[in-house]
Amino acid sequence: MSEQVFQTRYETYRTAVESYLETLFAGSPDWRDLYESMRYSLLAGGKRIRPVLTLEFARLAGLADWKTALPMACALELVHTYSLIHDDLPCMDNDDLRRGKPTNHKVYGETLAVLAGDALQPEAYRLILTAPGLDESRRAACGRILAEVSGADGMVAGQVLDTLHAPKTEAEVTEVHRLKTGAMIAGACRLGVAAAGGSGGLMAAAETYAQELGLAFQIRDDMLDVCGDAAEFGKPIGSDKEEGKVTFMDLLGLEGCGRAVRAHTEAAKAAVADWDTDGILAALADSLAERNK
Repeated sequence: MSEQVFQTRYETYRTAVESYLETLFAGSPDWRDLYESMRYSLLAGGKRIRPVLTLEFARLAGLADWKTALPMACALELVHTYSLIHDDLPCMDNDDLRRGKPTNHKVYGETLAVLAGDALQPEAYRLILTAPGLDESRRAACGRILAEVSGADGMVAGQVLDTLHAPKTEAEVTEVHRLKTGAMIAGACRLGVAAAGGSGGLMAAAETYAQELGLAFQIRDDMLDVCGDAAEFGKPIGSDKEEGKVTFMDLLGLEGCGRAVRAHTEAAKAAVADWDTDGILAALADSLAERNK
């Protein structure tokens, strides 16, 4: 696949996601400060990798119009945004910058930041449960997937291990990111398949692709935290080391991390080779392996 074809498809999806998100929480009720805090983080940019994956898997699974899956794609983005707001809080990672901008609690205060994250979670399920163009069984399947990947056996479990259990071995660090990063990427892929009523074979391939992609993504993230450019990366370099976290860079070194990123990227591409006829998923995996932010 040519770079131009991939970029065009990605930008089409990303633009649709941004347009949909822009319509949310745009009113001016008495609690408009809550809406402002929610939108501050929700509309802060980013690559929108997860919703793009939802839309591409919905298309691959045979959904007649991939735009029908936009509520599912954006529901996961709401949950992802809540997790970032809470992750930046002083009781968690205590970060001042996110995507090159002051973090939510630095702008709106800790109380409103917590409440903005709290509100984004149920609003995600509202998007799923009221999604037009999908029957109740598909909505229910999507709601269950989002709960599984973001709850006590998914993303939150990964955050607990990361912040309270001080993972030190490669197996422990891998488990953290299988839950914290991989689960949400897997959720994005699975939501697309579920929205389309896709096959079990594609659902299994989506899970494998996402977990391999998630590990490659996190390892690359750890590399950038050491040797990236702060202005491009969007947050301070070396923050993991300052917090005393053991990362893949500590365990594998720079060259070992580079090899691991390539291995996980190739495994991700192989998992969906039978379905990825346009090469979009392969091109996305390759682009993330080489990213600088």
